[in-house]
Amino acid sequence: MRGDASMFESRVRKFQEMLRENNVDGAIIRTLSSFTYFTGTRWLRPSLLIPAEGEPKALVVEGEAEEFKNRAWVRDVVEYQDAESLMATVVGWIKSNGFKRVGMEFSVERDSYLLFYKVFKRLNPDIELVDILDLTFSLRMIKDGWEKENIRKAGRIANKGMNLAEEIIKPGMSELEIASEIAHLLTKEGSEDPKVYVSTTPRVHAEPFRDAYVKNDSVVTVVIGTDYNNYYANMARTFIVGEVNKEVKRAIEVKEEAYKFAIQETKPGRKFTDVEKKIAELYRHERLEEYYIKGYTHSVGLLIEEPPITTIVVAHRFWKILPDMVLAIVHPPLMLPEGAIKHEDTFIVGEEMEKVT
Repeated sequence: MRGDASMFESRVRKFQEMLRENNVDGAIIRTLSSFTYFTGTRWLRPSLLIPAEGEPKALVVEGEAEEFKNRAWVRDVVEYQDAESLMATVVGWIKSNGFKRVGMEFSVERDSYLLFYKVFKRLNPDIELVDILDLTFSLRMIKDGWEKENIRKAGRIANKGMNLAEEIIKPGMSELEIASEIAHLLTKEGSEDPKVYVSTTPRVHAEPFRDAYVKNDSVVTVVIGTDYNNYYANMARTFIVGEVNKEVKRAIEVKEEAYKFAIQETKPGRKFTDVEKKIAELYRHERLEEYYIKGYTHSVGLLIEEPPITTIVVAHRFWKILPDMVLAIVHPPLMLPEGAIKHEDTFIVGEEMEKVT
């Protein structure tokens, strides 16, 4: 397996302490990223049952148990054939232990399966389900040495992808062509699940289109997320193709100012909103506030974008910046009619910010 088994077991034990402190009898982990965090391996259709006391139980499809045990530290592994037997195993685990209060992550993440939640509630009306998303991310938000080293390696892969982007972008190429060439390089370099977004039009998040093309005298924005041992680094750049007007050039210069300012101001102990307000003031002073999208940063880890996500969750803007957070700065683009202007890198928070892309 990747990483020391004792590290992943320690994460589960800390989580179990939190469950007990919050009077939660056990947790059903269905989100892919938290499953990976606790077991040490990415596994599609994840199901991990963690009691407040005792050993965790992993549920995998029939025929997968042996390979799963090679990649994870969890020894109690149960195979299932279909959705009915999966649910039966979960319900049996709860009833045999006499659980009354069970935690689930109320998340929109892939494989979190709202359908599972709805079926579970119908079959178990007497079980109280509570949201434990804050518990899992209070652990995941602060990165240990092994996590940070993986993110550094992911950053080195991302750099290679962005260097390639600078080389290949030219008029007539489609967004999909650009993204596919970059993604090919990233996978060759060891990124197992890279994310590549390319925008030739004003879009904040741009899944590449096959029929959107690079134009003469325009801007192209590329966002790259690369993973190493499942941990991501995130970066974005805007490239000028040919000649652009003065307003676009000025926006790029101001974005660079905001980028440098955000890095300087992001310090442990400060609140995200305090930095955010100063960035907004800079854009107002430069008469670009109409193009500005609020929320200057988000965390990076087992997901390319995870809490704190100041761009999406307003409450996260009032969280304090903590040492060993890993943050993508500056996240939102300036949304000009000519395109999205971005400059984003991944940093490890400390007294001195460590740039990994």
